[in-house]
This record gives sequence, C-alpha cells and structure tokens, in this order.
Amino acid sequence: MSPCRIERHSFGPHGLKVDANVIDIGANLTHPVFQRDLDAVLDRAKRAGVRGVTVTGTDLASSGAAARLAARHPDFLAATAGVHPHDAKDVEPGWLDRLEALLAQPCVKAVGETGLDFNRNYSPREAQLAAFDAQIELAVRLAQPLFVHDRDSGGAVLERLLAHGPKPRQVVIHCFTGSALELEGYLSAGFLIGITGWICDERRGLELRELVRLIPAQQLMIETDAPFLLPRTIEPKPTTRRNEPANLIWVARCIAEARDQSVTDLIATTTDNARGFFAFREPPINPESPGSSTQKS
Repeated sequence: MSPCRIERHSFGPHGLKVDANVIDIGANLTHPVFQRDLDAVLDRAKRAGVRGVTVTGTDLASSGAAARLAARHPDFLAATAGVHPHDAKDVEPGWLDRLEALLAQPCVKAVGETGLDFNRNYSPREAQLAAFDAQIELAVRLAQPLFVHDRDSGGAVLERLLAHGPKPRQVVIHCFTGSALELEGYLSAGFLIGITGWICDERRGLELRELVRLIPAQQLMIETDAPFLLPRTIEPKPTTRRNEPANLIWVARCIAEARDQSVTDLIATTTDNARGFFAFREPPINPESPGSSTQKS
C-alpha cells in the first residue's frame, strides 16, 4: 500500500475542505495536555472543517469533565461517560449510580469508554469483566449506545456483548486494530467500527488498511483518539506528537485510499453515521477560513 496521497490545491487549512462537515467520534479533550490551549484546539478543528467531536470519558472524573465541556459547546461537542478497563480496578461502591446520573445529561450520548484490555492489564481481568458487564447492562437498560475498547481480548469483548440477551441499542468498537476474524464478528453483530490514525502508520497499520475495505459504509466512523495516535502521514511533519481533532482529515485520507473511494464520499457517509449514533445537532453555517493559514499542533 502506498503512502496516502494529498491534493494540496483542493484543501484548506490542515488539509481539510472547510465544507467537509466531518465528525471526530473520539477525542480525549479533557486530557491535561489540552488544558492550556483547548479553545485554540477547538478553533483549529472548526477551521479545518470538523463539525462535531465526541469527548471521551474514561472514568467518573473525566466523564464529568467531558459532560461539562460538551454542555458549554452544545452545537459542537458531545460526550461519553464510562469506566475504561484500565480504571476498572479503581471503581468504588456507588460508581454505577454516579455513572447513570452522568448519562442522564442531554450532552452525554453514549456509555463508555468501556471494554477489555488484555494487552496492558492495568486492571485485573476479573475487575475489567465486572465493570464491562455492568456497563453493558446499563446501556441496555437506558437504551444508550455503547462506546467500546477492545485490545487483545481474544474475542472476549464480542462474547460479553452477545451474552447479555438484549444487545445495546448501538455499539461502536472504538479504535479498531483487531484481526479479520474479530472484524467479521463485530460486523455480523451489526456493530459500527471506529478507525483512527493507526491506519496511517506504515509500520503497524498495513493489516488495518486491508481490513478497512471489508467494512460496509454504514458501519464505519472515523476518529482521532487525540491526543494519541498522531497520523504519521501529516505533511509537513508536526513539531509535536500531540494529536488533535483538526488532524482528522489525515485519517480520512488513508481510509479513503485503502477503500478506493473519494475522501468526499467517505466523509459524507461517516458523518451521517456519526450523527445517527451520537445524535449530533445539525452544524451551523461553516466559518470562513483564510487560505494562508498553516498547520500547527
């Protein structure tokens, strides 16, 4: 697979058409690295054509912060609320009630990030499984979508999702990096797949570039997972490793090239999918963007 190509003449700041209306379904905007310049990060995203971002919650504290941030920007941000498998060991009595209260807020659109991570195992597997099961059941009871993390679970994530009788209303497998067999299982179950800048990595993203061709258009969404997974295809090379939503076009480009489709068509479809999943508001009129802007991170 060749490196993702660009057509500079047809794109605005950060390489993205300003009328693209693209949506980033997962960014960790409450991470401390965004504390000092978050307003500028949001402005760059808007100027780059991003019309919505889902702010990911990974524990009760970050979920509360994500909800507060989204409430301040209701036309641009949504939030998730959940407990990441890394944090499953730290839940305290009453955590599920507190999570349910967060999910009652209008700006919180999905349960998660939750799931299983048997790669790092920062939490014991028993704790991960218990927290994941509880959040699946909560999503089913509240008829909320589920935002799922799967890292080297060996099929355990899919097994748990299918073991609870009624499935959650909608499920997205965030930052998918799994195998062809795992992808087949998720697609057969009707789940959506989130693809990040992992696909832009010529060292470890080659298999994903092949697998992304197998994802039906109606089951595909795109995300940055900022500040992580900075696309390695960005030109010129950024001076920082911090990723941000304005870089989403570089993910879209690699996916579109791998799928042999236009970036415009990819963005249109994935944006429709994201609006349906996270119930984003319709965007306001697109802001003007000066052509002389240069990319910064």
